Amino acid sequence: MNEPLKNQDFPQKPEESHSSLIQRAMQAFDRGQFVPPSGPADLLPPSLTPQAPAQAYAPAPIVAPVAPPPMYGEQAAHTPQFAPQQPAVAPAAPAPSFHRINHQRLALEGFAVPGGAANAQVEEFRIVKRQLLEQVEDLRRQGAGVEAQAILVTSALPEEGKTFVAINLAMSIAAEKDSEVVLVDLDMARSSVLSTLGLPSGPGLVDAIADPRIDVRDLVIKTDLGGLSVLPGGRPTASDSEYLASARAKAVIARLVEGHPNRVVVFDTPPVLAAALAVEVAKLSAQTVLVVKAEKTSGSAVQDAAGLLSAGCPNVQALLNGVQFSPSGRRFGTYHNYRG
Repeated sequence: MNEPLKNQDFPQKPEESHSSLIQRAMQAFDRGQFVPPSGPADLLPPSLTPQAPAQAYAPAPIVAPVAPPPMYGEQAAHTPQFAPQQPAVAPAAPAPSFHRINHQRLALEGFAVPGGAANAQVEEFRIVKRQLLEQVEDLRRQGAGVEAQAILVTSALPEEGKTFVAINLAMSIAAEKDSEVVLVDLDMARSSVLSTLGLPSGPGLVDAIADPRIDVRDLVIKTDLGGLSVLPGGRPTASDSEYLASARAKAVIARLVEGHPNRVVVFDTPPVLAAALAVEVAKLSAQTVLVVKAEKTSGSAVQDAAGLLSAGCPNVQALLNGVQFSPSGRRFGTYHNYRG
């Protein structure tokens, strides 16, 4: 038997003991650089394993990252191709459709808040309200126009309680089942209606009259007292009286009550003998309530104020406020913490 041939001509180098058969053949026949065939990655040496291509783009921040495709020999993960999109910022909560007012504070300050405890003052304003609303209906039937739905509340001099009366009257009308009211704060130098009810100031009636691009209905502030809304007077200007005396003023008021046959507009204005604005608003109103402070307002001041108002509004009614005693035993308008 022949003895096996020993590899004396091609001694193995120590570093080739772990090389593959193909690599040793290439070294022996000098075939140049070897390009491995495509095949499973686990059959190739680590130095020849193809690398995964780098990701060419970053995913959008609102899309969850998607895993790259699996390499040969790897098990594909059960990941959805597209993750559901999520909004980058949570949507803001919708703004409330009305402003809350402090019912308890108003009741403590003597206001007849609807739904509150019944008292003599609440009943007094109910009587006044009923008379005014009956005249509103009569004037509408007579074709008085938009003025039929407007009531002016003012006084001859400051500190007579006109804003107190205007707010109470508006809240009493708002308690009606078939009526709603917009209280307009035209005493813009003080904005007593807005501050008393805790409402924000902003553009109002005069702004809508001055700028035809403004819709007055967008400026109305709704409150949580059902039926009661408030319209600011707007930013005071040197031409407030002229704006309210313009033909556009009546058109804006008509826009305010358009589509609301049961809406009553109550104006709170500066005192008649302190500013000319009240006289111009009287021309837009079918009824005027002249608030007179008992034992304070002089008879001449009342006569002067009533004479100025009656030139624009023939229906001027005096309301005696702060009465402590009357022959009939009735009293009206006792209050404290006056803000008007």
